[in-house]
Amino acid sequence: MTETQAPVVVLSDSESWALLSGGSFGHLALSIAGEPEIFPVNYVASDGSIVFRTAEGTKLFGAVMQNVVAFEVDAYDDHEGWSVVAKGTARIVEKDAERSAAELLPLVPWIPTDKRNFVRIDVHEISGRHFRFGPEPDPY
Repeated sequence: MTETQAPVVVLSDSESWALLSGGSFGHLALSIAGEPEIFPVNYVASDGSIVFRTAEGTKLFGAVMQNVVAFEVDAYDDHEGWSVVAKGTARIVEKDAERSAAELLPLVPWIPTDKRNFVRIDVHEISGRHFRFGPEPDPY
């Protein structure tokens, strides 16, 4: 079986970044009071980081107080799929120049809520997998 025919292929960092950068919706995973939490967010990824907007509340508090986070994005169709997981450190975007740049990003809230906080995840680890779907192999 060649690598292109393998049901699971490990993606390179650059392939993972290309998929992450091409997306706009993912899942932020973090721990709040020792419990795992996952939040859906729209985002922009580039230059080694992921940026999203959020309102005051649990997501913002958890992201910056327990600043080690994971971020996952995936896609699939009838024949194949992929998943990318990025791990990094989250922080509120506060510096004027960085905030001005973040405000120019195509980050528009999907629901009509006030989301004035920008959070940046500085990614220190990224991994990705490509999956080829098919029937389960015969064990005999």
